[in-house]
Amino acid sequence: MPEHLRRSILISLVLGLFVAIALGLISDIREVAASFSGFDWSALPMVLGLTLFNYALRWLKWDYYLRRMEMGNGVGHYDSVLLFTGGMVMAVTPAKVGEVLKSALLKRINGTPISASAPIVLAERITDGLAMLLLMGAGLTLYPPARPAFVALLVLTVAGLLLVQSRSFMRRVLALLARLPFAGKAAPRVATAYESSQRLLSWRLLFVSTIISVVSWFGECAAMYYVLVGLGVHGEDLLLKATFVFAASTLFGLVSLLPGGLGVSEASSTGLLVLLVPMAAGPATTATIIVRFCTLWFGVSLGIVALALFNRRYGAAAQEGLGVRG
Repeated sequence: MPEHLRRSILISLVLGLFVAIALGLISDIREVAASFSGFDWSALPMVLGLTLFNYALRWLKWDYYLRRMEMGNGVGHYDSVLLFTGGMVMAVTPAKVGEVLKSALLKRINGTPISASAPIVLAERITDGLAMLLLMGAGLTLYPPARPAFVALLVLTVAGLLLVQSRSFMRRVLALLARLPFAGKAAPRVATAYESSQRLLSWRLLFVSTIISVVSWFGECAAMYYVLVGLGVHGEDLLLKATFVFAASTLFGLVSLLPGGLGVSEASSTGLLVLLVPMAAGPATTATIIVRFCTLWFGVSLGIVALALFNRRYGAAAQEGLGVRG
């Protein structure tokens, strides 16, 4: 793995540990420690299994996009898994934009231009965001103050999709871009990216992909439910609360544009658990830390393994792909 990538992951890991420690100190480190010692660790396989369920369905969506866009030439299912999983190592980049690494690695396999395949990453993020909005919307009655944020995010998302689907509007934008002296050279690549985006975000494909995303991300919402059960929390509507908290905190982290939503996702998750479950700050912090390490950091760990396997399979070419250029 290149030095710059190792350094980025290490910095993000340190930030993640700092956030976890800060949350513990703010909540009450003794309560957090007591909650960890009282956690039923037999629930952990279920938590990790549901996370893997999410990854499996999201890989299916990635592979579906790849084949639908006819960019899978020479990419077997094993390669597709390595590409998708390797991209998860970049989940700790702002808004996960570093996941365009998948496009760089794809280029090493079959020469697909990064500008053509990078919109797949954008489509993944959009459908993931829509799925989180739908999952969050299912529990809005639990926390009415979140309704304005929900409506604003929904309106912005739909407006953005409508603009992308408007060819006349986008042609004018591309024509304006081509006339700008500092962006003229990039215009052809932006046009290629737009053509891919327009196909990927067609309403039929968007509907199918969003359904897959809702089911896959519900897996991680259920993982939070089992973490709460492992902490001894029970209740008839606990699954609904867990779904709302996980979806809302993930969305807040995403729109913050911070690497992995670090700090924002953890703080909002802990706060919502205290408000809605309700539970003490110590156990709420413990639940948040366990969920984050079993989702975000578990994914990053799998990504590191996938990149190592990709490097073994493709040798030095894989190292070149990690620069995400071209």
